[in-house]
Amino acid sequence: MGRVKALVTGGAGFIGSNLVHALVERGDEVRVLDNFSTGNRANLEGLDVEVVEGELRSYERVHAATRGVEVVYHLGALGSVPRSVQDPLTSNAVNVEGTLNVLLAARDEGVRRVVFSSSTSVYGTSPSLPTSESTPTDPISPYGVTKLAAERYCISFSRVYHSFEAVVLRYFNVFGPRQSPQSQYAAAVPLFIAAIDAGEPITIYGDGEQSRDFTYVANVVDATIRAAEASGANGRAFNIAAGSPASVNHVAETIGVILGKPVEKRFEPPRPGDIRDSWADIAAAREILGYEPQVDLAAGLELTAEAIVARV
Repeated sequence: MGRVKALVTGGAGFIGSNLVHALVERGDEVRVLDNFSTGNRANLEGLDVEVVEGELRSYERVHAATRGVEVVYHLGALGSVPRSVQDPLTSNAVNVEGTLNVLLAARDEGVRRVVFSSSTSVYGTSPSLPTSESTPTDPISPYGVTKLAAERYCISFSRVYHSFEAVVLRYFNVFGPRQSPQSQYAAAVPLFIAAIDAGEPITIYGDGEQSRDFTYVANVVDATIRAAEASGANGRAFNIAAGSPASVNHVAETIGVILGKPVEKRFEPPRPGDIRDSWADIAAAREILGYEPQVDLAAGLELTAEAIVARV
């Protein structure tokens, strides 16, 4: 395809900024909508992109950001299961009402396709592993509920509005450069890297044997760009993951080996809303999107550790 004019909501965030870099590198014209509550302006430094500062909860702001674009990558959200447990009202406002604003603006502006970043959390505790897209959704956390509601809006719009297209991507435990270890809601990988590098103990909730399908961010970015273009993807949801599980303990020990430092673990009770095991069947993404994970867990952890240690 030729040069595409794209909007990335949440484009200053972790996954969003990695996507923006990839889109700019391939020659697309990119606009970013972000309120910088969790996004970081430094993530966009040196890039030729248009930045619109604003809230997903404002239809007017979202509509202004959507004008003239062909594709919307909707990554803007209020992440974190623990945060949604503490404040479900705000998670709902940003993740559900905000997504509805994006969809309405895209419909009103004649956008060709919206690609929505959803989450493995929509499945809840899956009775069968690996989890395929046909697995019944049963979210445990308010965050998972907001993502599922937003998914359903996306698919509904693709069905009821003529020429409107939407693709849902269920990301599984994404990690990589530009993921911040600073937030109280930070993900395990950046927290582990920062703590182990500093010689501090890491906190593991549960026994550490719970598994996750840790997915390096470059793989997710590749799948997301493919989802904007793939025929046969409209109105469907796809798992985007590495397609292989690893325990939290294994990830911690691997980071210790990469950094050449000992790993001291402190175990705490599991957190409300956390699931035990997560592992994706990615056959549909392979078939329809042409997706194939290029960076495995060990290589991804090494690249991530380099980036985070250099930044700390």
